[in-house]
Amino acid sequence: MVDETTKPEVTADDEQAVDQLREAHQKILGELRKVIVGMDEVIDEVMIAIFSRGHALLVGVPGLAKTLLISSLAQALSLSFKRIQFTPDLMPSDITGTEVLQDDPATHQRAFKFVKGPVFANLVLADEINRTPPKTQAALLQAMQERRVSAGGEEYALEPPFFVLATQNPIEQEGTYPLPEAQLDRFLFNVMVQYPSWNEEIDIMKRSPDVAPPSDSEIQRVLGKDDILALQGLVRRIPAAEHIFTYAATLARSTRPNEPNVPDFIKDWLSWGAGPRASLYMLLAGKARAILRGRYHVAVEDIQAVARPVLRHRIIPNFAAQSEGVTSDDIVDKLIETIPADEKLYEKA
Repeated sequence: MVDETTKPEVTADDEQAVDQLREAHQKILGELRKVIVGMDEVIDEVMIAIFSRGHALLVGVPGLAKTLLISSLAQALSLSFKRIQFTPDLMPSDITGTEVLQDDPATHQRAFKFVKGPVFANLVLADEINRTPPKTQAALLQAMQERRVSAGGEEYALEPPFFVLATQNPIEQEGTYPLPEAQLDRFLFNVMVQYPSWNEEIDIMKRSPDVAPPSDSEIQRVLGKDDILALQGLVRRIPAAEHIFTYAATLARSTRPNEPNVPDFIKDWLSWGAGPRASLYMLLAGKARAILRGRYHVAVEDIQAVARPVLRHRIIPNFAAQSEGVTSDDIVDKLIETIPADEKLYEKA
């Protein structure tokens, strides 16, 4: 329950927009179900990232339909889509674009013209981002952060909305260039793409003769670019009660081993904890999750639901945790169980 004194004030237009997003959420799921089997949690987290105006890193073994999911989502959202296959010989200009020397047909003079690269799209799939050298990774990550590209002394803005959904293979690490923690921090979510369930795998086999990249006629457009931009603004306007701010901050600060009064298992299992961006992203993603479900306020359950994808790539388990088989998700789950969620405890924090 949200106390009436702290309940967010929303306008009639905002209420209508929340209802619109909830309906659009269900329609988008319906469109994706035409080509995607299962992956409910993955779809939900990717949509939360998009409406939070953030980027996401999808981690999963090959063959789990990550590319099909992202391209289908781009069609349902009426977004331009580009896929970049990262390789060891990929250069930064292959992503951002390059200047070419051209003849001006009017003046017959030569001049440099900037030819835009594949990053100039609304939804960019960076496939196997850890297979290209740091110099090329940095070019993409700079565009993600600044939402613009610099070339030849000029700056070129990336048309909003702009999202990068990057993928990584978690099992084959030979010959790869793992993203450093500072670069991982640029991603709102780290989304784990798991194997399908038994029934889902049977369904995939039955549908396999019909599986193909979705055509324009197969996936119906549910939202447009202007709708997405408006709904992104709505996410930021939804207020949160004071105890939500405090709870999110408490979760993030409790991952730092040197903070006072942190649980003992944090000191035993973590080398480094999450920075301030983690609490900010938990709050923002919690807002997006709430309005995707038709609510006008953020609940503790929203913060708990997004804690895993926000924190799993921002905390660093130490050797003791690794030797015991303890993962980042295990630590986040134990932290959620340990940190009390009763809002009354945070009223005077």
